[in-house]
Amino acid sequence: MIPRRSRAARLALVLLTAPVAVAPILATPAQAQWVVFDPSNYAQNVLTAARALQQINNQITSLQNQAQSLINQARNLASLPYSSLAQLQQSIQRTQQLLSQAQNIAYNVQSIDQAFQQKYSTASMLASDAQLVANAQARWQNTVGGLQDAMHVQATVVGNLDTNRTQMSALVGSSQSATGSLQATQAGNQLLALQAQQLADLTAVVAANGRSQALQSAEQAAAAAQGQAQRQRFLTPGTGYQPGSAQMFYSGN
Repeated sequence: MIPRRSRAARLALVLLTAPVAVAPILATPAQAQWVVFDPSNYAQNVLTAARALQQINNQITSLQNQAQSLINQARNLASLPYSSLAQLQQSIQRTQQLLSQAQNIAYNVQSIDQAFQQKYSTASMLASDAQLVANAQARWQNTVGGLQDAMHVQATVVGNLDTNRTQMSALVGSSQSATGSLQATQAGNQLLALQAQQLADLTAVVAANGRSQALQSAEQAAAAAQGQAQRQRFLTPGTGYQPGSAQMFYSGN
């Protein structure tokens, strides 16, 4: 048997150690950390987050606007992909070439003055009949050449009408489909160039027609002056008949 004293000692030991073992179990609820919900603090945090999100959205919108602005600037600086300059220059060159090939009397002040002094001046009383006829023939050739030149210019201008129509349609289409201000401006400038080319053709036609009419008028004036000179020469008294000896038959001596 276990001695009574030993039992008492063991019991006393258990009683002394029991509070130590139970203490943590009893103290656990007092030491636990409880989460406390604060509505005002939560609302403040949500408001702060919403403001931060709004700032980010504003920055994104600003970046989008800047990107769109750069795109618009690029469009405004883009050049027109279509150009009618070469065709317009060719049309003007064809008309200028015809004007430079004017027959007999060129579009030159010195050439005109020289021709009028030689062929269209007042007929000289001392000029021979052959010279008068040659001058009249030269004036007639100048008139015919002027009329032919005028018709050449008219035919060339009429031929340019189809080219002008094509260019006008292309330029109007380019203007309507322009993606920026630079393209619209360039299309407008080319339309103005087309109008200038048409005015140049019109000027050439007027000049050629005026030249032909001037040559006709000059020929008529010169013919009238020559006719007066020839009539005056015919009416001017001569030396008359002078009697002299004449031999009717050959005597053989």
